Amino acid sequence: MTGPLVPFREIVLKVHSRCDLACDHCYIYEHADQSWLTRPKTISDEAISWAARRLAEHASTHALDSMSVILHGGEPLLAGTARLRRVCEELTGALNGIAELDLRIHTNGVQLSPRYLDLFDEFDVKVGISLDGDRTANDRHRRFANGRTSHPLVLKAVELLRQERYRHLDLGLLCTIDIENDPHAVLDALVELEPPLIDFLLPHATWDDPPPRPNGSGTAYAEWLLKIYDRWEERGRPVPVRLFASVLSTLSGGPGLTESLGLAPTDLVVVETDGTLEQVDSLKSAYDGAAATGFDVFTHSFDDVAAHPGVRARQLGLAGVSETCRSCPVVRSCGGGLYTHRYSSAGEFDNPSVYCRDLEALVRGIEARAAAPPAVTDRAELVEAQQDLTRTLLARLHADLDGRGGERWDEAWQLAGVLESSGEGAAGLDHVLAHPYTRTWLMEALQGLREGRPGAVDEALRLPDYVAAAAVRSGLGLAVRADHRDGRLHLPTLGELRVGGEGEHGTVRLSTAEDGFVARRDDGGGEWRIRHGAESPAWSPVRHLEHVGAPRFALDDLDPYRDCFGAPAAPRLGRAEADEWEAGLAEAWELLEREAPSHAAAAAGSLTTLTPLAAGRHAERPHGYGTVGLTSTDDAKQLALELLSGFRRTTLRALLDVTDLYGADGSWDYRPLWQDEAVPFSRLLAETYERVAFSALDPCFMDGIDEALGMMGSAAEPTVGGRRFITALAEEVKRTQDKWAE
Repeated sequence: MTGPLVPFREIVLKVHSRCDLACDHCYIYEHADQSWLTRPKTISDEAISWAARRLAEHASTHALDSMSVILHGGEPLLAGTARLRRVCEELTGALNGIAELDLRIHTNGVQLSPRYLDLFDEFDVKVGISLDGDRTANDRHRRFANGRTSHPLVLKAVELLRQERYRHLDLGLLCTIDIENDPHAVLDALVELEPPLIDFLLPHATWDDPPPRPNGSGTAYAEWLLKIYDRWEERGRPVPVRLFASVLSTLSGGPGLTESLGLAPTDLVVVETDGTLEQVDSLKSAYDGAAATGFDVFTHSFDDVAAHPGVRARQLGLAGVSETCRSCPVVRSCGGGLYTHRYSSAGEFDNPSVYCRDLEALVRGIEARAAAPPAVTDRAELVEAQQDLTRTLLARLHADLDGRGGERWDEAWQLAGVLESSGEGAAGLDHVLAHPYTRTWLMEALQGLREGRPGAVDEALRLPDYVAAAAVRSGLGLAVRADHRDGRLHLPTLGELRVGGEGEHGTVRLSTAEDGFVARRDDGGGEWRIRHGAESPAWSPVRHLEHVGAPRFALDDLDPYRDCFGAPAAPRLGRAEADEWEAGLAEAWELLEREAPSHAAAAAGSLTTLTPLAAGRHAERPHGYGTVGLTSTDDAKQLALELLSGFRRTTLRALLDVTDLYGADGSWDYRPLWQDEAVPFSRLLAETYERVAFSALDPCFMDGIDEALGMMGSAAEPTVGGRRFITALAEEVKRTQDKWAE
């Protein structure tokens, strides 16, 4: 199997093939591939020119906006400033007007001096330095051929790079792990140098040539790294560490951030000093010729290399790892490990990493230490996160309008700022922004602007109605303007005022009164005095459930954005219909409080709005936290189940709005006992979450729950937050099982 052709975004250009150190862990000189012996020491002018030409060709062919070139060796500084200048000039000139060039150099630092750094400053070449920690750690491997230490010279190079005039060139430090070194001493020594980044690298090894394990532990490298991690946390994460950032990213549902971890396809090609094109350098550790492609820059394009079977095999993501890895719960984080580390002469690269147990222990260790997002475990945090999200979307709408809202938008925006500056006003604004269908309006308006839809600006200009509703709620006595459309003024969370006929549009001025508000059409077309909650021929208020013992939920059958559920929203209820709804909901609520008190309490503290739905199917649209759509029924148990279903759905949706509970959804399939078909993880989680709630009312819904929890517990998709969520769900199941066992 091969993957699709993935263009290269990173080129390793070998400018010198020899080194001034004799590091005994070097994969170039000390491992299986010894091709360096036959290559010229320094890259030729011809190879430089052709490499630059191929670079520009590749960027142009694939419309790449940027490309990264890493100057490498051997020790690249041995090429000298004149040769390095030629390289920088050729590459910069070739990509000029085609793509942005990100130039970097990786060096042992021994030769680094101001003359090199002045050149790098001229061409904005970022510098990464290899350093294995304190002197004891660094001297274990990084010595000159005569055994002399390189540590003082490397420290001098780091200090030079830290000078103000060169600091912007500092890429950070690369540290090759040796578990015989003191992990705390290593980290402390590196942190003391204040690098912008530390990159810990596992020593290259294969199943044929496994890494040293002095204490015989199969997880010795993980144990060493976790001591580093704990020290890093203890010191307040003073410096970014790429390895830890990558694991934390994948544990949160994000991508891997390093080639050695994660499932992202490789996008790197190597140009040797003789112009030969090769695969990633670390393959030289596997066997002699493992990195070879048979191509060179003089007669082949980078696309030729990208189509090479060895390259495409590393672009398959999950499909490219071994069967053992595909069924492992940590594969999203470790990605099967570095491709080279999977090699054995028997199975070639179709193996787990030789560091498999270490990688699993490392991921599990960081996962155990990582805190779940507060919204997963604290409902108040979820509400706050939702409020922050709504405000962020409103700010985004303001930015996207970019002045197109004109005077009406500016007036409402400024008034929102006035309300925000006072306690009562801020409370009123918070209430309106927390209304679930405010989110629907914002999402519709943003999407309309993004798609260039006719009427998108007019849709955004409902802001004055939201701000007017907040002002009325605040009771501050502010005179505000809102807009009526087709003779109707909708004030979110309050109600709808009929001020004219079909086809009439205009503005209405509102001012608060002791028990409500006064509305006057700006064109003199009428005045209305409205009492909160009191219905009149002109005013239809949002009703609330008033049954004793039940929460005072809003029964919103007015909001123009309430039509966002799996069935169409019902039209405005008549008085008799509303009474029937209230009676039915009261009976369902009584059942919930009696049979599922914890669920009733959670819903009472989170739901704000219930919306009647009509029969039929409908596409769901985004909405904010705290609303449930319900269809009419005189069966209390069925209505209670609908309440539980809606509450669970709105809670899960809200969580997924603000945090990732899983990643790589759809990469694996699951078949819960209640399903005839395989489903992705997202559906397994959602259905299990609902059924656990249902089981509080009817034990038949417990069937298959334990098996589903087992599937999710051993799945690769959950993030740290997702695993905390599943753990809480398992605890809820245990309580329900105990209830039915009584």
